[in-house]
Amino acid sequence: MGNRLDGRVAIVTGGGRGIGRGVALQLAEEGAAVVIADFGGNLDGSGNDQGPADEVANEIKKAGGRAIAHYGDVSKFGDCADLVQATLKEFGRVDILCHVAGILRDRMVFNMTEEEWDAVLAVHLKGAFNTVRHSVKPMLEQRYGRILLFSSGSGLGASGQANYSAAKEGMVGFARALSRELGPHGIAVNAIYPGGNTRMTQSVPSTTQELRAAAGIRRDGSAPPPRAEWPADGPQPRDPENNAPTVAWLASEAGGAISGQVIGTSGWQASRYSVRQVIRSVSQSRHWNVEELALAVPLQLTAGIMNPAPVQAPREQPASTPAS
Repeated sequence: MGNRLDGRVAIVTGGGRGIGRGVALQLAEEGAAVVIADFGGNLDGSGNDQGPADEVANEIKKAGGRAIAHYGDVSKFGDCADLVQATLKEFGRVDILCHVAGILRDRMVFNMTEEEWDAVLAVHLKGAFNTVRHSVKPMLEQRYGRILLFSSGSGLGASGQANYSAAKEGMVGFARALSRELGPHGIAVNAIYPGGNTRMTQSVPSTTQELRAAAGIRRDGSAPPPRAEWPADGPQPRDPENNAPTVAWLASEAGGAISGQVIGTSGWQASRYSVRQVIRSVSQSRHWNVEELALAVPLQLTAGIMNPAPVQAPREQPASTPAS
C-alpha cells in the first residue's frame, strides 16, 4: 500500500463496478477512506442493487482500509446532499470527489425520446453538478480539494450517442469553469477521459465499433500497444483498472499542480488533451457579405480540413415557372 492519500477522504460515484471500482480500490490502497456511492442500476439506469457498492466497501475493509457504501441516485440533488452528509458523519471531511457514475441510452437523434435525452444528462451532467455542489462546501472550508469529473472521448462526437456526447463534453466545460472558480481556494479540478472494457463498451454493437474505427474514431482517443507486447499473464491494455493510477496521482497533494485540464487515463499511458483555441481565421477591414464568405470560407478558413459529415445529395432545384 502507498501513503499518498493518508488521512484523505474520497467519494467515488459509480464505484461499485468497472472503472469506478478500480479507482475506489486504488484510492484506498494509497491510504484514503472511500465512500462507494453506487445506486446499483442497470446500464440504462433502471433497477437498484446495493450489492456492488457493498462488495467494494467490504473488499477495502478486508484489506485493512476504511470504506462505507452509499446507495443514492446522483441525478437527485437531495440524494447527493445525503451522500456528503453521510461522508462527513463517518469520516469528518471530504477531500476528493471522483464522479464516475453514468448510464447509456444510445439511439440516433431522430429516434431519441425526450426521456432518453433527459435521463443521460441527468446522471452525467446534472450528477456532476449535484455532487460538486454539495462536496465543495467542506472543501472550501478546509481550503483543499481534488475534483475529477469523468468525461469521455465520445464527447468529441459519437454517432448514436448525441445525449451521451453532449453530457460528457458538457462536463469538460464544467470542469474548466470550476478550475477557475475554485483554484484560488486550493481546489484542483480536472476532466478525465477514461477507457476500458466495461459493460458500457461491451454494449456497443460490433457494427457500430467497426464504423467508428473506419472513421478514425476511438472512444478513448488512444491506441493500444502492439499485441505482441502484451504480457501473456497480467494486466491488459483494455482493463478498466488501468485508469486508476493516474487518477490516484491527480487526487494526491502533488496532483493539485494540474487543474483545468482534460487527462486521458486509459490503457498503459496518460495523455493530456489540447485546449480549444482558434487555429485559423479570416478577417478584413469591414463587415463581410455572403458572397465574400462563400469564397473565403472554403478556400481559406476551412481549406485542408476533413469534413466528418457525410456527403449530401445535390439539392434538387425547383422547376422554373415559364414566363407568361
